[in-house]
Amino acid sequence: MIYNAENGSMHTGDCLDVLEKMRPELEGKVNLIFTSPPFPLNRAKKYGNMTGDQYLEWIANMAIFFKPFLSPNGSVVLELGNAWDSGLPTHSTLPMEALLEFKKRGNFHLCQEFIYYNPAKLPAPIEWVNKKRIRVKDSFTRIWWLSSSPNPKANNRNILEEYSEQMKKLIKSGKYNSGRRPSEYDIGETSFSRDNGGAIPSNVIIAANTTSQDRYIQYCKEHKHDIHPARMPREIPTFFIKFLTDEGDLVLDPFAGSNTTGFTAELLSRRWLSIEANADYVESSIGRFDRVHIANE
Repeated sequence: MIYNAENGSMHTGDCLDVLEKMRPELEGKVNLIFTSPPFPLNRAKKYGNMTGDQYLEWIANMAIFFKPFLSPNGSVVLELGNAWDSGLPTHSTLPMEALLEFKKRGNFHLCQEFIYYNPAKLPAPIEWVNKKRIRVKDSFTRIWWLSSSPNPKANNRNILEEYSEQMKKLIKSGKYNSGRRPSEYDIGETSFSRDNGGAIPSNVIIAANTTSQDRYIQYCKEHKHDIHPARMPREIPTFFIKFLTDEGDLVLDPFAGSNTTGFTAELLSRRWLSIEANADYVESSIGRFDRVHIANE
């Protein structure tokens, strides 16, 4: 352990080694594994990545290792980014193959697919989008929700969105064009007159990761740490932690990076465990918290 906050702790090292040491106390106790492992990119990144069959085998075997740690109604939420074939303007199918193999080896149910859309993402891949102008920018990644059970813990009432102004007026007036639709839905006269506290969100999550002066970045600059190049906006883990866990539940991120997951879980009163192989990223993630206890002090 490098540091701990009120509800969780951050560890450095290979996640398999760290979790194996903690197996007796964690097996069957994790309510949500939320993580974004390194993507299968063609160029090496500082945060580590693999390509081809090596990546496929690595990510698939994670399913076998992670599964015993999940509670019976727990979930795995996995972001798998897009990849391009080396030297070609064509998409690699490796992320989809990896997802299917992960599902198969872990004997998981695929609960739902989500799209994380970043409208501020820079145009890429540069060769095909900016230079040759034969592709459009790649601005979303897929997030997959899996579980050992077809009915894991989940409650969309915890993630309701504010009604639109039009919907607020509709609820207030109670007037709606009821009747049978071409889609075969039968809309009753009072179907949209009840205030349920908000609208059910879709499986498309829009979040622009454009922050350049938050406390984490300031901390990195002040202490001369490298800023993690693939930080996830807090809206993403917030959505899934609120949706799939209750206060006091345990959230695990085995590829924590700058520890957005752990910090978000802390704010939402969930217990958390984060693991990151890069020691500098672990140390810099301290800057997210108001107060932590450093293990070597």
